[in-house]
Amino acid sequence: MKIVYSDKHAAHDPQTFVVRGVKQRSAEQPERATRLLAAAKGAKHEVIAPRTYGAAPAASVHTPEYLDFLRTIAQEWATLPNASAEVVPNVHPARYPATYPKALAGRAGWHQVDLACPIGPGTWDAALAATEVATTAADIVLEGARDAYALCRPPGHHAYADMAGGFCFLNNTAIAAQRLRGRHERVAILDVDVHHGNGTQGIFFERPDVLTVSIHADPSNYYPYFWGHAHETGAGKGEGFNLNLPQPIGSGDAPWLAAGDTALARIKAFAPTALVVALGLDASESDPLQGLKVTGAGFHAMAGKIASLGLPTVLVQEGGYLSDDLGQNLVQFLSGFEKGRV
Repeated sequence: MKIVYSDKHAAHDPQTFVVRGVKQRSAEQPERATRLLAAAKGAKHEVIAPRTYGAAPAASVHTPEYLDFLRTIAQEWATLPNASAEVVPNVHPARYPATYPKALAGRAGWHQVDLACPIGPGTWDAALAATEVATTAADIVLEGARDAYALCRPPGHHAYADMAGGFCFLNNTAIAAQRLRGRHERVAILDVDVHHGNGTQGIFFERPDVLTVSIHADPSNYYPYFWGHAHETGAGKGEGFNLNLPQPIGSGDAPWLAAGDTALARIKAFAPTALVVALGLDASESDPLQGLKVTGAGFHAMAGKIASLGLPTVLVQEGGYLSDDLGQNLVQFLSGFEKGRV
């Protein structure tokens, strides 16, 4: 399988992550991508560089206002007196009608939903490169390949059209799906990250042409908390085209794979002609965020099930944090996927 990768991801090295009021280094570190790359190379997959697209793919799912914010905010923030090294908002517009502000602190609060997405001097370049990785993988599939893997970092599935969150800035999964829509009337997205793909859901929530399905730890007690519940099924023309399959915290292989069967049945009923998999490896039993307890064998089995759909498929890297099993879980998934294709 072709692996698309850019070393520009390393320009984004977030230092700020506030958990229960305690500041610590972010779990979303550059080493994530280098470990995954090493594992892919070790398994003899072909690694290629992304093509150059600029901001056009990002603009297909994100608002101009938001892209301008991401492009300029780090430099502007640095001009503020006593500003932190990274853009971290201290105010948010909350749940009531609000007006877009001029102040940098206000704009940051508008576009950054939580304290897990600090913006540094290299964040825009890294996030933009990740969109080019995803777009290249999508184009490889559009050009006739059965599949391709986009080794994206930073991840993207928590990013809405105009809002960053949960380590995510630009929604690589949504960008890949929108790219495929240029030639496919119906595209499905299956998100197997331990966290709900709330940004992806939000982008396509009112659309019937892209089915979004997410298997994740129950958000009643896990990030992103406010989205990802089973009753969220779409709105307007998109009603019925969003399926959430929340799992009890700590669930292992058996219920996770059973949810996979439910997800695949819904995808088959939708009858898409292309698929995007938001490949989070943080459902692992050894992941430091400890939401689910999926084994390497579980990733292998899930991949085989997905591959059996027989659809042109773009795999987009989402979560999966530093553990001794991170690279091996990727190898297990890619191996299971290739075997499922036979």
